[in-house]
Amino acid sequence: MRSIWKGAISFGLVSVPVKVYSATESHDVPLHQVHSKDGGRIRYQRRCEVCGEVVAYGDIDKAYDDGEQTVVLTEKDLKSLPAERNHEIEVVEFVPADQVDLLRLDKSYYLEPEGKTLKQYTLLRRALEDSDRTAIVRFALRQKTRLAALRVRGDVLLLQTLLWDDEVRSPAFDVLNETPRISEKERDMAAQLVESLAGDFDSAAFTDDYQEQLRTLVEAKLKEGDALDTDATFGVSDDEGEDAEVVDLMEALKRSIDKKKSAPAKKAAAKDDDADDDEAPAKKPAAKKAAAKKPAAKKAAAKKAPARKKAKKAS
Repeated sequence: MRSIWKGAISFGLVSVPVKVYSATESHDVPLHQVHSKDGGRIRYQRRCEVCGEVVAYGDIDKAYDDGEQTVVLTEKDLKSLPAERNHEIEVVEFVPADQVDLLRLDKSYYLEPEGKTLKQYTLLRRALEDSDRTAIVRFALRQKTRLAALRVRGDVLLLQTLLWDDEVRSPAFDVLNETPRISEKERDMAAQLVESLAGDFDSAAFTDDYQEQLRTLVEAKLKEGDALDTDATFGVSDDEGEDAEVVDLMEALKRSIDKKKSAPAKKAAAKDDDADDDEAPAKKPAAKKAAAKKPAAKKAAAKKAPARKKAKKAS
C-alpha cells in the first residue's frame, strides 16, 4: 500500500506520528465509454469557454461565483490557509462506541506508526480497547477539515471520517404521517421470519453478484465476440418474478417462512450428496453424465475401468 498523507495523532501532551493509508479499494470491473457506432473511445477535454482552448490540468485554478462576481483562488491561496498547513490529528473527546451513528461514516483509513513511536501508538490503541470508547478527532485533509472516529481494528488504529451535521439529510416522507394497523398475527409472522433469518454476520459469505456476472460476460464476449448468446452464458431463470403477484401481506410472510424452512433441507441433502461422493469418488462423474445423456454413460464406463486396474495393482 502507498500512504496518501502524513500526520500526528495528539491526545493530551502525547504525539504519535503516523502514515495514512486508504483502507478500502474498488473491486469493480474497469469500464470506459465508447462510441456505439464504431467503438471509438470517448474522451473528455477541459476547454475554456472564453478562449476555446483545451487547458492543461496544471493551468487550472478554482473560483467562487456569488452571482455577481467571480473570485479566483490559486493553489498558493489555498495552501495559505492555516488548517491546510496543520498535519495534526487532534483527539477532542472519547465517546461510547455506540454513539457514533453508522449513517455518518464516510471514508476509512489505516494509520501506521513510526517505529520510534510504537509504544505511544500501542498505548492509545489499548486505552481505546480497555475503555470500549471511540476517539473523536479533527484534522485537515485534501482542502477540507474532517471530523472522524478513531477506533481499533485488530492491532491497527482505524480512522473513519464522519459527515458533518449539514451533510446528513433529514427524511421528510408524508406517507409516514399515517400509521397503518398491524395485527398481532402479522407481527408474530414477521417475528418468525426474522428468527428464521437470524445469524451471525460473515461478510465473506456474500459476493458482488453483479460484478461476478459482469466479469463472466466480459470473458465470454472476448472469446465469442458479437455471436455471444447471453441465455446460454447465464441461463434462463424459471422463477423470475415468482413472488411479484403476492399482494397480501400475510400470504407473503407465510410464503417467505415456508421458503426459508425448505432451504436447510436442501442444504442437508447437498451435504449428504457430498459425503456420498467422498466415499465413492469414481462414481461421481458417471452419475452426472448418465443423468444428462446416454452417450455419457459410455464415458463413465470407460472411466471406471482404469479405476479397477489401479485397485489390482495396489493389491
